Amino acid sequence: MAVLIRNAGRYREIAMALMRHGFGYMVEELGLFHVLSLPVRWISREEPESIKLGERIRRVLEDLGPAFVKFGQLASTRSDLLPDHIIQELVKLQERVPPFSSESARALIEEEWGVPIEQVLQTFDDRPLAAASIGQVHAGVLKSGEAVAIKVQRPGVEAMIGRDLEILKDIVSLAEKHWDWVKQYRIDQMVDEFTRAVMTEMDYSHEARNAEKIAAQFSDSEVIGVPAIHWEFTTSRVLMMEYVEGITLSRTKELAAKGHDLKVVAKNLIEGMLHQMFIEGFFHADPHPGNLLVKDDGKLIFLDFGLVGYLSEDMKDQLSGLIIALMRRNTEGMIRAVLRMGIVPDDCDLERLRADLERLRSEYYDVPFAQVRVGKALSDLFGVTQRHRIALPPDLTLLGKAMLTLEGVIETLDPKISIFDMAEPFGRRLLKERFSSRRIGRKVFLGATNFAESLLDLPEQARQLSSLISKGKLKVEISVPELKQLMRKLDQITNRISFSIALLAFSIIIVGLIIGASINRKSTMLWSYPTIEIGFIVALLMIVWLLYSIFKSGRF
Repeated sequence: MAVLIRNAGRYREIAMALMRHGFGYMVEELGLFHVLSLPVRWISREEPESIKLGERIRRVLEDLGPAFVKFGQLASTRSDLLPDHIIQELVKLQERVPPFSSESARALIEEEWGVPIEQVLQTFDDRPLAAASIGQVHAGVLKSGEAVAIKVQRPGVEAMIGRDLEILKDIVSLAEKHWDWVKQYRIDQMVDEFTRAVMTEMDYSHEARNAEKIAAQFSDSEVIGVPAIHWEFTTSRVLMMEYVEGITLSRTKELAAKGHDLKVVAKNLIEGMLHQMFIEGFFHADPHPGNLLVKDDGKLIFLDFGLVGYLSEDMKDQLSGLIIALMRRNTEGMIRAVLRMGIVPDDCDLERLRADLERLRSEYYDVPFAQVRVGKALSDLFGVTQRHRIALPPDLTLLGKAMLTLEGVIETLDPKISIFDMAEPFGRRLLKERFSSRRIGRKVFLGATNFAESLLDLPEQARQLSSLISKGKLKVEISVPELKQLMRKLDQITNRISFSIALLAFSIIIVGLIIGASINRKSTMLWSYPTIEIGFIVALLMIVWLLYSIFKSGRF
């Protein structure tokens, strides 16, 4: 409520946007209608039948401005959480913001640099090259004569986005109390991811570091490059990099007219992205045509590193295992890969999951590999995980979206080229690395270390368990499907205890007789029969009979 009162004006704008697009019932159920004193006639209880749900959601986000548009763009990468028909609309979201004044840009640059702009630059182009919700880019020339591009943060954007993030979290918290689907689609998780992503994006020094990491990946390449960063003039709100002249991939006719071979451009782009994803594990996550250009010498240049993805060694292993299982039409392998990659809910129906993956596998069964679209295949797979509420790592779904974007770009350059075919050498290399002696040795060593640490922790864990039992706080849950297995385990434990007791009794009897005979120095003959020998034979027969019974039951 405090958030609502503090930002009442913004809440009113949000409520009006929701009502304009057929979500008035949500405003009423969330209690915003009465709090904001909105006219009754504004509430729309009838959803427009001619406009689909996904399109109405997209329109609401566009009306609400930069923070909500960026949230929708991030949500469009989570095909593992949201239905496909909503994803298709969210990918259409575009940032429609006018540029801010050059005077504001100059003032912010001088504030960050601490010196007049004329001391650093020969010229500064007041007309921005591009404008976005967080900042805009201006061209300039250093005193040394080098052309540079200067990215400047929009004045006041940090406070504006901070306010909208606070409101977004508050609305999701309210919504969770009213609708189960908010929890089902884990909207709160997406808001948390979005908060981290947008706060990182607003710090331009992060983008500069991302650019340098990817530049290092192609330091020896003659066909791919990244603009150099000028760190002495880069801060959290100003980013200066080398200015690169070229033609963006969205202007294919211009590229062809300049004599560039579009097939070669497509090949270089695919190899560059696959190298980032599967070899380096750090990749440009937004390879749309505006972020890629070709220089006069044919070199492909990556731009804008605000959105990147990271794949750990384990994630690369799991992904390669998934793709291999898909290639081999191995449903069980696909299930294992999916279960390893994601967080599976306790009530997940594995039989239904197997059936869904079997249907997905059959869709690609007779399709030649050259015609398989990797991005589409991953998107279809994420649709299956979404239906079963299996949460995948965000970077993995980001990779799926990047592959879809890449395939869209490649289709305009060379529709006949197959990303799947080009990915084969990378897959072979991943497999070779995965089963290399060095890698296996490292995994064995780590496994042994973890096992040793677990053993060292065992006494403390046993003490904690004993404490819980003594306090009556130990909670045991048994489901019916597990009952049979539990009874089998109990049989095993019981038989092992019986065996141990019998063996102990046998040992005590024999030792007792031997000690007694030694102390008294008397014969162990009883009625002319050797007592120890007979007792030994009887006890031995009992042990043999007990062992035979246990082994015969198959429950030892």
